[in-house]
Amino acid sequence: MDVPCFLSARFEGSFAYLTVKDRLPQILTKVIDTVHREKHKFLEEYGEDGIEAEKKALAHFSKLRNEMQTDKPLIVITDDLPDTHIWNEYLKYQQSLLGDGELPSWFQSPWLYVECYLYRRIHEGMALSPPISGYDVFKEAKNDSFFQSQNAILALCTHLQELKKGIADISETAQREAFSKLLQVSLWGNKCDLSISGGQDNAQKFSILNSLESLKSNILVDDTEFVWLLLSQKKGSSRRIDIVLDNAGFELVTDFVLADLLLSLQLATEVHLHAKCIPWYVSDTTKQDIDWTIKQLLGSNNRWMSKCGETWKENLQKGYWVYHENLFWTLPHEFCSMARTSPDLYAELQKCDLILFKGDLNYRKLTGDRKWDFTVPFSQALTTFHPAPLCSLRTLKSDVQVGLKPGGGELLTAAEADWMISGKYGVIQFSPLI
Repeated sequence: MDVPCFLSARFEGSFAYLTVKDRLPQILTKVIDTVHREKHKFLEEYGEDGIEAEKKALAHFSKLRNEMQTDKPLIVITDDLPDTHIWNEYLKYQQSLLGDGELPSWFQSPWLYVECYLYRRIHEGMALSPPISGYDVFKEAKNDSFFQSQNAILALCTHLQELKKGIADISETAQREAFSKLLQVSLWGNKCDLSISGGQDNAQKFSILNSLESLKSNILVDDTEFVWLLLSQKKGSSRRIDIVLDNAGFELVTDFVLADLLLSLQLATEVHLHAKCIPWYVSDTTKQDIDWTIKQLLGSNNRWMSKCGETWKENLQKGYWVYHENLFWTLPHEFCSMARTSPDLYAELQKCDLILFKGDLNYRKLTGDRKWDFTVPFSQALTTFHPAPLCSLRTLKSDVQVGLKPGGGELLTAAEADWMISGKYGVIQFSPLI
């Protein structure tokens, strides 16, 4: 099988180029502003040590921004965290792919690598700045996104609780419709991505439930029926579904709502949630975000929101939902290397009956972030990654897409030049176990 080249900022005018040139420096500038605004908090908590740590972190970030904007060679990571040696070995690997005298750099190396590298270097800046090392530089943005999505969250929690009231008595057709509806909600929840908006407000202001019918034509690949058939065949028997989460805020609530429904419809007996172990891509979900979100819902004055918080807390406590984190999710590796580089995680995923991968970054890692032809089958683009049946729920925010009908991508390109990066379109794309 011919594998196409990686997406890279070396292709001037590409989305990767514009990302490295404009969007990533903008995100880093917001990190600098956020840490600086917390100066007084650091002083209150840690005294002069907090102020010195803030200065050290800001110096690290300013240097990092200069390196990126001037296309300096990528350098080794100098903290002593569990993944440091993996990152530095990967840098050596990238260098081994180049000719004599060439070094990996921001604009020349694969986009997936340098973008992940940026977030790891941001984490390095905090790790090297005790006592403020535990501060999540993206927490404020994630929390704001949650609060700005209150109306949409309220509507979704209300819909779920009213649906669950009579769920034992509804027909299989109605169950399939309920599942399809909340799968679409989880898909479109992926629009709320602060790494794509450069950290600017990208919340879901209004109920998405009323827009599902009009959004259906924007789902370029809809394999819902295959997913339903897989899950409904052994309904009621022991069944595990894993969700590899993407963004906190509204999207996380949509994922919780879907996970709740999977249990309520007896399509799953347990749902395993995979999140990031460090702050990542501005709005990616960490364990702290999961706990914080449930706490906010529990404390809500609205009975349906608080009921959701109560149920979801109980699901985690009783093991109906199981939380996982693994270093692999915050490494630059594409997923086809997982069996070799993280065999423990690959073996864990092999235990499940279906994996739902949320979001654009997961799609990029599933497909290797390469310039595939639009018609290449999804399963083929996964190359060697087939731990279990899997489904990608993704709104398009990067220029990689596979599994389209012949001519489909070209027609979209002719009609809308930015169709692959606007977030307007989505896919519910399934691959069986091969």
